[in-house]
Amino acid sequence: MNFKNLKQLFDHFNSEDVCRQYLEQQRWNGNVECAHCGCTKVYKIEGGKRYKCADKFCAKKFSVTVGTIYENSKIDLRTWFAAIYLVTSSKKGVSSLQLHRQLGVTQKTAWFLLHRIREMLREKAPAMLSNMVEVDETYIGGKYKNKHKSVRRAAHESNASHVDNKTCVVALLERNNKVKTHVHNKAGVTLKDMVKQHVDSSARVFTDSLTAYKGLDKHFADHQVVNHYEEEYVRGEVYTNSVEGFFSILKRGIYGIYHQVSPKHLQRYCDEFAARYNTRQIFDNERFELSIKNSEGRLKYNELIGK
Repeated sequence: MNFKNLKQLFDHFNSEDVCRQYLEQQRWNGNVECAHCGCTKVYKIEGGKRYKCADKFCAKKFSVTVGTIYENSKIDLRTWFAAIYLVTSSKKGVSSLQLHRQLGVTQKTAWFLLHRIREMLREKAPAMLSNMVEVDETYIGGKYKNKHKSVRRAAHESNASHVDNKTCVVALLERNNKVKTHVHNKAGVTLKDMVKQHVDSSARVFTDSLTAYKGLDKHFADHQVVNHYEEEYVRGEVYTNSVEGFFSILKRGIYGIYHQVSPKHLQRYCDEFAARYNTRQIFDNERFELSIKNSEGRLKYNELIGK
């Protein structure tokens, strides 16, 4: 499959049958499995649109969309595939308003559809980072000067910091490989805890001079620091420029495309940008195919909007 734009994608996926057959091939590699029990002996029903499990203890009916992000969706697979292609090929993302105009769905549907795609893009089985790993943090959120006068006054009276109304995002980037992101909003979890959780102890770790990273040298083989306060940015192989480059893409997308992201959903947006960054060296159609293979995992609307 070698389409290069949205028009060619629609030309290839010209019917629901073609979409369903493609999804079956990507999900099961030609060997249909029961979506409920995993049994490989199944019967075609409804002209091949659905299957029935041959296991007498299961005997459930299912389709290829059961257990995936498409389950129980009224949106046809052609629209789903178009949305996935737009999200994975747009370097800074696509807003729900833009998607609703391009695909002819409501803005609410486009918003839910985008979050289910982000669930698909989330790394399901993350591996430990190794070799040379850069770690840095940034803050996402609005500025006090743009808030209501009463909010600014309360912040001034409480001596609030300029980052108190923002959310901390930590990125861990294995050089020339992949990046992981974490929204730092859990009490009792430190930046050092995050680094230890995702980076192999044999790795070389590069950070800035933030005191929260102090003591990493006791856990890792080599922890080096660049002191930005003294205008030091590169010292041989020691720098954090790569992870800062990822943050520049993340911020341009959030502020330029989405404009405003709540702390509740921020991790999903970070997962979306990380997924595109980690597949930056392959073509758009290859990234689309890789995403389709990772479609399992349903996200319900009540779970998305719940506290």
